[in-house]
Amino acid sequence: MFYWLIDLSNTVPGLGIFRSFLNVFRYITFRTGGAMVTGALFVFMFGPWIIDHLRLRQGKGQPIRSDGPQSHLVKKGTPTMGGLMILSGLLVSTVLWANPLNPYVWIVLAVTLGFGFVGFYDDYLKVTKQTHTGFAGRVRLLIEAAIALAATYALMRLGREPFSTSLVIPFFKDIVLNFGWFFVLFGAFIMVGAGNAVNLTDGLDGLAIVPVMIAAASFGMIAYLAGNAVFSDYLQINYVAGTGELAVLCGAVLGAGLGFLWFNAPPASIFMGDTGSLALGGMLGSIAVAVKHEIVLAVIGGLFVLEAVSVIVQVASFKLTGKRVFRMAPLHHHFEQKGWTEPQIVIRFWIISVMLALAGLSTLKLR
Repeated sequence: MFYWLIDLSNTVPGLGIFRSFLNVFRYITFRTGGAMVTGALFVFMFGPWIIDHLRLRQGKGQPIRSDGPQSHLVKKGTPTMGGLMILSGLLVSTVLWANPLNPYVWIVLAVTLGFGFVGFYDDYLKVTKQTHTGFAGRVRLLIEAAIALAATYALMRLGREPFSTSLVIPFFKDIVLNFGWFFVLFGAFIMVGAGNAVNLTDGLDGLAIVPVMIAAASFGMIAYLAGNAVFSDYLQINYVAGTGELAVLCGAVLGAGLGFLWFNAPPASIFMGDTGSLALGGMLGSIAVAVKHEIVLAVIGGLFVLEAVSVIVQVASFKLTGKRVFRMAPLHHHFEQKGWTEPQIVIRFWIISVMLALAGLSTLKLR
């Protein structure tokens, strides 16, 4: 919405020095900073009201697994669906600061809100029925897949061939694998996989939101560089016209995430729930597909990958051999059972996320 102030500065006569001020709205970096501040302020201002409203509506709050770590039982009664705080701050700040005519922004927002709605309904069933299972897992995956397939198809139509249907290999500037129409399935897999990987990571106070913010900041930088013809040529990465605006959306996530962390810091006043984790994971996956850095997502979001793989390995091992590889899955519960305290796990996982983000960003130049 503020982006239209650029047109105002060019059409309204007699603005004088005020015209120079309005021109700053054409810069993505300025609007990214504005989106970050707006997202944070929105959550700070309306967060307490949202928490009180959810606590009143949910009563007993999110069900706590009796077979999980015993330390989690003290969290009984904490409301969930805190992702609504993040999504509302993200949506408001993105609408205010991003270019409303940019299709990439709307596609990524559609995936984010679509996955968020799936997570919201799952949280709703868990709270109302006081059970750990929401609606059927296969149905949930099918809905996520439908959203992701539509988004990937739209992204393919926006891009330029053959790169719109290709997978770029990091570290090698000339290796590009053209998947053709199979890229629709690949892109959808990235989005669904990212959404559910973040969902599995969200198990401790503050554990998921900070790695999400780190990944969002990293992909905000990648989107800005990939959407700039000069920078992308210098770094020898794919130039994807228009994706620079996704940096504004990533800034909004960073701000809204900071606001949410204020209330989610131990002991958490509210849990993110599937509402937030599915939405934010889907957002990261869709941005990675849009800017053609799908493999880099697996590096920057390596913590989410490890959490998801730990669950897959645990289930497969138990079904095939009757034995468990980890004391409990996902991975953060394994370390809880080994005696690590919750703050130790959370902070150490944050450190790992920073290191993985630096490794992922290094692929921009090492080609």
